[in-house]
Formats: sequence, C-alpha cells, structure tokens
Amino acid sequence: MSRKLHARRIEGVDKNICFIQEAFCKAVNGGVHMHQYTRAFGHPALVKILAKFYSGIVGQEIDPMEDVLVTVGAYQALYCTFQALIDEGDEVIIVEPFFDCYQPMVKMAGGTAVYVPLKPREGSGPAKSSAEWVLSPEELKSKFTPRTKAIVINTPNNPLGKVYLREELQMIADLCIKHDVVCISDEVYEWLTYDGTKHVKIGKMIRWLYACQQIVWLNVTQRFLAASLPGMWERTVTIGSAGKTFSATGWKVGWAIGSHLILKHLKTVHQNSVYHCATAAQVEHKICVMGVKHMSFHFLTGVTLSPVVLKEAVAVGFQREYDVFGTEESYFQQLPALLHEKRLRLADCLRSIGLNPIIPQGGYFMIADISNLSKFQKSGSTKYSKRK
Repeated sequence: MSRKLHARRIEGVDKNICFIQEAFCKAVNGGVHMHQYTRAFGHPALVKILAKFYSGIVGQEIDPMEDVLVTVGAYQALYCTFQALIDEGDEVIIVEPFFDCYQPMVKMAGGTAVYVPLKPREGSGPAKSSAEWVLSPEELKSKFTPRTKAIVINTPNNPLGKVYLREELQMIADLCIKHDVVCISDEVYEWLTYDGTKHVKIGKMIRWLYACQQIVWLNVTQRFLAASLPGMWERTVTIGSAGKTFSATGWKVGWAIGSHLILKHLKTVHQNSVYHCATAAQVEHKICVMGVKHMSFHFLTGVTLSPVVLKEAVAVGFQREYDVFGTEESYFQQLPALLHEKRLRLADCLRSIGLNPIIPQGGYFMIADISNLSKFQKSGSTKYSKRK
C-alpha cells in the first residue's frame, strides 16, 4: 500500500518485537515446557501448520513466522487489527448487520464507523434466505472517502448467515484497491456453509493453483481459488478462530493471517498487551477434533480450559485436518452436515410460533422476521399476547 499503514499510537513501541480432548490431555501432560511461555506471536507448531494448511487454500505461500499471528481468540485478533491500523479520524466501513464488537473497537481506536447495510434484493419479495440479502454497489461506493482506512466484512456473516459471492467480493476488492483501503475479513465461520454454498476468501486470490503435495488438496482447493481476487493479499487481514473451527470456543485461540507488512503492526499491539497465548492449547489444535452440541439460536457450545495448555492443542487439530482434508473423515465436512439438520429443525420451530426465519447459508445463527407477531397481538390472540 502507498499510504501510511500503521497507527501513530504504536510508533516507538515496536523495537522489542524480536481428536481435541485427547490432544489436550497429551498437551497437559507433555512436560514442563507445555506450561511455560512459548513464542509470543504463536507457538511454532501452530503457526507452521496454519501456514501449511492455508497456503494450500489461498494459493499463497504463507510464511509461518511473518504472516501469522496467534491471538487470544478471534476477538483479540480484531482488537489488534483496529488498534494497529486505525488512527484518530480514520473512517471504517462496516457492513450491517455486524458482530457487535466492530463498532466499539473502531471507536476505541479513535476511528469513525460508517455503515452500509445488506438489504433484501429488490423485487424478490420477503427474503427467505440470507442469499437474498445483498449490498447496493452504488451505496457501497458512496461510503468510500479520502478518510476511509478500512472496510470490515464478515463471511459467513454473523448473525445473518450470508456468504458473499465471488462477484460481491470482487466489487469490494476493486474499491479497496481503488481507494487504497485495508480489508478486514472476519472468516471465523468459514467451515460452516450449507446447501452447496462455497466460502470464498478475499485475502489472497490468484489465478494459478498452488502446488499442493496431495491430490486431494488439488481437488478441494479449486473451489476456493475459482474466485481469485488479485491484489488483495497485501491489503487484507484475515481473522480465524479455533473455537469456531473445532467447536471449542472456551479455549479462546484465534489468529490473523496476512502480509508481514501488515502483521508486523498487529504484533506490536499483541506484544504490548497480552504478550502471548496459552502454550499447550495452541499445539493441540494440530491433531484432534471434538464433537459439537447445538442449542437454540446458537448452534455450538465450547469448553473452558486452563489457559496454560491451549496453543499445543490447536496445532494438533489442524495437522489432523491437513491429513484428511477433502475426505469423509474431515471434521470440516462433518460439522456442516451435523448442523444442517439442526438448522432446518430450528427453522421449523420458529415457523410454528408465527416467525419467518431467514435460512442462513453459513454460520450457526438464525434471524427471524417477527412482524407477524403484531398481527396476533392486534387480533387479541392470547397465545401471542403479552402477559399482564
């Protein structure tokens, strides 16, 4: 990027930057080193497997020591991103509806949130699927100004469940390049897509296929690289979550992946706030995965574990997924299959009480149109009337 990338607040403070449960148990009992500090920016085993895994997905050789930062959940990855890149007076475009931390984090960094909504496609009638919610190209273009520093997208979207199409991401990418803007891409639900919907990564898309060692990777990665978006690697921070990926949200292990030119600024904030994440949990993610539980509008639950043993575990889960990716043994294939039926059941429950659910293409949330409830209240129906 040609403009100044980092926020002024970090100037002068970057000189010193120099199956899951079983794996967790192994990590806990893995010796004294599992209970000590590890590398501040990510346990070596974890950043190496993340780089290896996602290099095959995005078609970009990712440097594990430069292009990956492991954080205390995706939440801290977002915090580091906003604190490192957003200055006083910068504008940040946020697509509505959005995860509730975006706006306050922008405000804490001294930035101004500028909103652009997803809306039901005109002329399509009442929206029944998140696929029918779209961005207006004209409205989105109007939000970019000389003060625009970044745009935040979330795909699959929380809470709507929308998964952006290649054409929509291309439109966003073109505007980012035109206005020299950073793209913060929150992709924590990337493995939760349904009905054949494919997740596309905006971060680094090129039109050649990364040379993978296993033929199954060649088959699987094509569905990601088909939506290649050139020019976005150097201006995108991609946010990921082990908690969402492996249904262990209580572990609070996340990451940011992007060009080292951007990541070095995030590392400054990370180094001078939490310093590092729990060691053993990072490694466990390399081998093993655990089952999921579903509840209400929120499809998953996690398990809270000792922070000292978390990094080792995450690396183990990803190593296992790397070995079985694209096969029926892959948890990344099993998880959406499990949630698919739960999703349909929840939709039926909502319809049975007079709500109109918006069927999500991804994620594990579901929103519903409650306008019908007012009809029941006006008609005096005791079933839907407020209790006195």
